[in-house]
Amino acid sequence: MPTPRLLARALAALALALATVVALSIPASADPSWWRGPAPTQASISAERGPFAVSSTAVSNLSTPGFGSATIYYPTTTTAGTFGGVAISPGYTASESTIAWLGPRIASQGFVVITFNTNSRYDQPASRGDQLLAALDYLTGSSAVRSRVDASRLAVMGHSMGGGGALEAAKDRPSLQAAIPLTGWNTDKTWPEVRTPTLVIGAENDSVASVSSHSIPFYNSLTNAPERAYLELNNASHFAPNSPNTDIASSSIAWLKRFVDDDTRYTPFLCPGPSVSSFGSVSDYRATCPM
Repeated sequence: MPTPRLLARALAALALALATVVALSIPASADPSWWRGPAPTQASISAERGPFAVSSTAVSNLSTPGFGSATIYYPTTTTAGTFGGVAISPGYTASESTIAWLGPRIASQGFVVITFNTNSRYDQPASRGDQLLAALDYLTGSSAVRSRVDASRLAVMGHSMGGGGALEAAKDRPSLQAAIPLTGWNTDKTWPEVRTPTLVIGAENDSVASVSSHSIPFYNSLTNAPERAYLELNNASHFAPNSPNTDIASSSIAWLKRFVDDDTRYTPFLCPGPSVSSFGSVSDYRATCPM
């Protein structure tokens, strides 16, 4: 039998080996101090609500500099540290209500989310990009929940012209950690200026912003983004993002977690990504495989 001293040495060596394996499994760029919530599963990122209880507060357009009235959704906990912030814009002629479902769904996964009405329902993508950035500045600078938000970890999303606005915002503010255009529309089809990890979500049957002239060219042109992915919703229309959609939610949550929270536990949901099938809900998926 080994002596107590030899047994102690063996246990110490085993502990060191396990610590080394754990350290090697986390890339040097990852910062676990930003991770929020338990280890994810496909069920957890697809669920209508995540692990955090959420509250919301309405903001009058009299209080919002640079954008319209808004709603802020935030985790109620005050013991989990600060959270990343996400701003979401609606599309052309649409109101905040069309993208409101994303607010509590994303916030419940550990983010502070602001959804808003644009100054005018006819605002073009460049204006919507400015409003996305103004919403983030309000969220982190003067909102009632500003102390809950980490101003260095921010992201933008948007539908249609709001998606085009998300690309505009990422171009204008390279410090953003993630951008997600949802069936995005923009007259500008090329985005080599963007240096933000970007998930482009298109819809196969989009007759307003067809994937062949919008989402796919957007994705192909993001050559300077450190990571990019393209997800195409099978048999879906331009307006798929206007109602709860599990593929939009789960892929967006994984993207935000991976790049806003630097949470490498979400990498397997993005690389290799969702399965593609003519009988499934995803008709195309491409990615640079973030690691």
